[in-house]
Amino acid sequence: MLVKFYLNDTLVSYDVRPDEYLSETLRSHGIKSVKVGCNESTCGSCTLLLEGKPVMSCSVLTASIENKHVTTIEGIQEEAAKIAYHFAEEGADQCGFCNVGYALVVYALKKNIKNPTDEQINDYIVGNLCRCSGLHSQLKAIKAYLKEE
Repeated sequence: MLVKFYLNDTLVSYDVRPDEYLSETLRSHGIKSVKVGCNESTCGSCTLLLEGKPVMSCSVLTASIENKHVTTIEGIQEEAAKIAYHFAEEGADQCGFCNVGYALVVYALKKNIKNPTDEQINDYIVGNLCRCSGLHSQLKAIKAYLKEE
C-alpha cells in the first residue's frame, strides 16, 4: 500500500505493508536515527514527533499516518545541538542510545509547555528510559535547555 506523509517537511511516498510500523519504514529508508530498543513502546528509543507530539514509532502503523507530519532528529538539527550540549555538560549522555528520543521529547516539551514544572517535565519524559545515567543529570540538562531563549 502506498502511504504519503511529510518527513521533516518533505512529502514522501512509501510502499508499505499494512502491518508495518513507522520505525520499520523509516529505518528501511535510511533514517537510522530512529532507534529500535524494546519494540514494545516502553523504552522511548524510537521516539519521533507526529504532528508535533512525541510518539513511539514502534507502535504507530505507517498506514495510519497518511498526510501527517513526522519529525525526526534530522528535522530539528539546531535545537538538537543545543540539547546535546546541555546533556554533555551534565554527563547525561553516557552511551547516547536514548539521546535522540530524549531530544525530540524535550524539543516538543519546550514548544508545547511554557515554564513547565518539574512534575510536567517528568510527565513528558516518562516514556524515555536511560540505562546508563541517572535521571537527575537529565533533569538538570533539560532545565538548562528550557531556560534558553
